[in-house]
Amino acid sequence: MLLLTRKTRTAVPRRLGTLTQIDHAAETRPQDLGLDPKKVARIWTAMERLYRTGLHPAMTLVVRRHGRIVLKRAIGALRGNGPGERGPVVPLSPDAPLCLFSASKSVSALLIHKLVEDGRMRLEDLVVDYIPEFGAHGKRRVTIRQLLSHRAGVPAIPDVDPTPELLRDWDRAVRMLCEAEPFDEHFERQAYHALTAGYIVGELVRRVGGIDLHDALQQWVAEPLGCRYLTYGLPEAQRDDAPHHYCTGPHPVWPLSRYIKDIVGVPFDAAVAASNTEAFLASVVPAGNIYASADDASRVFQMLLDGGVYEGRRLFRPETVAEAIHPVGRMQWDGTLRFPLRFSAGFMLGEEPFGLYGPHCGQAFGHLGFISVLCWADPQRDISVALLNSGKSVAPSGLVRLWGVLEAISRACPPV
Repeated sequence: MLLLTRKTRTAVPRRLGTLTQIDHAAETRPQDLGLDPKKVARIWTAMERLYRTGLHPAMTLVVRRHGRIVLKRAIGALRGNGPGERGPVVPLSPDAPLCLFSASKSVSALLIHKLVEDGRMRLEDLVVDYIPEFGAHGKRRVTIRQLLSHRAGVPAIPDVDPTPELLRDWDRAVRMLCEAEPFDEHFERQAYHALTAGYIVGELVRRVGGIDLHDALQQWVAEPLGCRYLTYGLPEAQRDDAPHHYCTGPHPVWPLSRYIKDIVGVPFDAAVAASNTEAFLASVVPAGNIYASADDASRVFQMLLDGGVYEGRRLFRPETVAEAIHPVGRMQWDGTLRFPLRFSAGFMLGEEPFGLYGPHCGQAFGHLGFISVLCWADPQRDISVALLNSGKSVAPSGLVRLWGVLEAISRACPPV
């Protein structure tokens, strides 16, 4: 048995209108973009079906086609309707910030690519060229490209649970990773680095760029894109804008519980609980705690889709974007995730005939965050998408209906 039943689902009303918020002013009529309105409507029907599982107390979705918003909507509650929660129900705004979790990696990687573009470093440079102490136990051979593509040999912080307190101790985390022994002395085997590589990425930005990560993210990405949030953690004044995260659905037990712990470093429930703490909200976790609205996240991927330009403002050169999304090596069986996956220097890549971003997504690039957060762009369809949620669940019904959303997006937005 992999799952034990527990009562951790949100209450779902028969009619969802009171928990649905649509930004009508932002949405473009599907027919104006050459899309079938019925097929676009099916995307939202699929989102409603996902919500009816009770696994996601709050969800937001933004879909852009040809750079224009097709859907910008929220379903669920900011407060008052989480599992076991009582109180006045406050509907979620489509502009609410939610945590990107591991999808943060792709945004943080852009800070490295900005430094590369500015001639401050190269992807083929060694990490030890800038962080000499990282070279312990043979890691002196690790390149920045290998670090960004999960081939640095340190997928987990050794012998320590990544507690919320550790998240706030930046220097200690960097020191431990510098001192760690790699599991692969040749640095050829891919093993997803859930949190670890982010600290070294961040330290590179700090040392080479001479800039705080908060400032780098704001100056190089968030402000040029006009993002409302897109911050590491959330400032205290904005925390009431974001929903809490919940463990929902069946409780994972061995061997699934072991698999999850091997990826994130702590038990499933502990990881979710940590994401609601002051330590998490007030820290900089480059690989896991960027907060953004779905519109913010979609803007990032729309900019990349358009070769580094957003609404006439250039953030990156086209060749920088091309390098950032270019596959690193062949597809490998990932030693941490335990399924085959291709990475670029910062992004999870789509596949044919099926991949992370739905059917026939071979050109897509983006990132998955904590099971069900998905942010991506697909040049073949000319779409950028952000699907954010507050429920964390391994329930099969949730995964099946999430796939239904991805399939509906693919059907509604055919190749151009």
